[in-house]
Amino acid sequence: MSQQNLLIEMFFDHDSCTFSYVVADKATGQAAIIDPVLNYDAAAGAVSTIDADKMLAFLKANNLTLQWVLETHAHADHLSAAHYLKQQTGACIAIGEGIRKVQQTFKVVFNISDQELLAKGDYFDKLFADNEEFQIGTIKAKVINTPGHTNDSVSYLIAGNLFVGDSLFMPDAGTARCDFPGGDAHILYRSIQRIYQLPEETVIYMCHDYQPNGRELLYKTTVAEQKQQNIHVKADTVEADFVARREARDRTLAVPRLIYPSVQVNIRGGQLPQAEANGSRYIKIPLKGAL
Repeated sequence: MSQQNLLIEMFFDHDSCTFSYVVADKATGQAAIIDPVLNYDAAAGAVSTIDADKMLAFLKANNLTLQWVLETHAHADHLSAAHYLKQQTGACIAIGEGIRKVQQTFKVVFNISDQELLAKGDYFDKLFADNEEFQIGTIKAKVINTPGHTNDSVSYLIAGNLFVGDSLFMPDAGTARCDFPGGDAHILYRSIQRIYQLPEETVIYMCHDYQPNGRELLYKTTVAEQKQQNIHVKADTVEADFVARREARDRTLAVPRLIYPSVQVNIRGGQLPQAEANGSRYIKIPLKGAL
């Protein structure tokens, strides 16, 4: 496929520092949205679709039809707008097949009933296997399993462009944390080696940028730049050194601000928990300690 038929448009949610992307085949008008954000006001307990509606408006303005909503993993820092986008467009929600493990883990954490969650990949229309290929219009795409940050993390290789989720940040920010349930720094190191085996000119698109040292916002880099400059794992970094550095860093990190609402919604493909008898929906927060 000619690169001139490929359209990539970035959208940024300032509250969660999250990048979402529209990726489209201009020849057919078919499109995918990667890692969409559902806006959430934690203090008010209110959700809104401001960011998702911006992407829908972009699709309409460019005569694009949404074919896929692609999740790189069940995020712990923002709620997903996947379900809303499916409601509006009929698009297929897809994620890596590792989501089953994540659902199983958090079904126990949040004491979710079988009526709400079977933890068999329910709520998602497509569970991708490692190396599985698919298409966005005529654009060829491939799924690369990149666990380590989470059990279900995948990267999407689309016409020489790699959307890595949280596995890698910009080189001056390093890599994703590995201290969530199912995370493993050894596994993340090996996943990054798979990325580093791709052609050096492969463009890598970020899911987050926290602008270290106050620099300007950046959302893409290359395999070559990561191998040369990543502060946690360069091309010659050995696994033991990376694991020691990553685990030491993780011990200093606070729990993500939106982890409880995010995970509960995102393991359901962006759907909110079922309404209770009074008609209201609730986010559970497990309590620790005793009085």
